[in-house]
Amino acid sequence: MSDKQIYKINYWLKNLDGEVVDTSEGGEPMVVGVGNPSVIVGLQEAVKGRQVGDRLDVTIPPEMAYGAHNPEFVSTVPKSAFEGVEQVVEGMKFQTNTGTDAQVVQVVKVEKDTVTIDANHPLAGLTLNFEIEVIEVIG
Repeated sequence: MSDKQIYKINYWLKNLDGEVVDTSEGGEPMVVGVGNPSVIVGLQEAVKGRQVGDRLDVTIPPEMAYGAHNPEFVSTVPKSAFEGVEQVVEGMKFQTNTGTDAQVVQVVKVEKDTVTIDANHPLAGLTLNFEIEVIEVIG
């Protein structure tokens, strides 16, 4: 068995109450390549050695998912930085272009003259609870 296997999975991401908050059901399955840096380590580890038809519940701690929430990624900027946006409200997401990197930030607080933005991944700091079903193994 190669350590570079690729797995296609259906997944159901659940919150702490067991409610599904994201799923591949009804859409394209997720492709999990073992060793692929764009897939969280926890999912890579969960699928290793699995066979088609395997179905399992997986709890992934932040350090094997999107990491801890980093307070250094939260900053307050002048509201004028959002020139051209009619109304800035909590929850809005914007893409920033700083240097050569594009980054998505989310508005977490709006005050009279300032806006607090968070560049952490929305799932940073969270333990993820997945139900996964292996539907194809390649390699």
